Amino acid sequence: MQRSPRPDPIGPGQESVWDYPRPPALETSTHHVTVTHGGVLVAESRRPWRVLETAHAPAYYLPVADVRVDLLEASSTRSTCEFKGRAAYADLVLPDGARVPDACWWYPRPTGRFADMAGAICFYPQRVDRCTVDGEVVAPLRSRFYGDWPTSRIAGPYKGAPGTEHW
Repeated sequence: MQRSPRPDPIGPGQESVWDYPRPPALETSTHHVTVTHGGVLVAESRRPWRVLETAHAPAYYLPVADVRVDLLEASSTRSTCEFKGRAAYADLVLPDGARVPDACWWYPRPTGRFADMAGAICFYPQRVDRCTVDGEVVAPLRSRFYGDWPTSRIAGPYKGAPGTEHW
């Protein structure tokens, strides 16, 4: 039986992913977040939502008005979260024709406590060139599944690395 890891010490200005709740929480944020790919600013917001869940780095969902939706093409990919409901996905398609399959996802009709973020879009930092939070470049996870946004503002360890799927 694999045990959960011990939380890392919390440094100045950090929050521990082990203090985040389960089931997850939704909170509004004033962090300045950006998503860039192929030299194109795809999204920029100062009013994202953060989803906070035990053992996960925060995931930032951006209001659709703050995303270049003209660069998104809906894909056939779907998934279900036990807390947020059914998710839809989109490919990012740049003006030069470059395509990033399933670069982002959203919940068209999220359930319960997540209803406020209906349609807000979250990008996978590991599938685009660069995501930032208040100017800090997000450290992309090595996971194809988790789309969390790790920065130096959080203390881990957190899910997303190989072998962390069963914590």
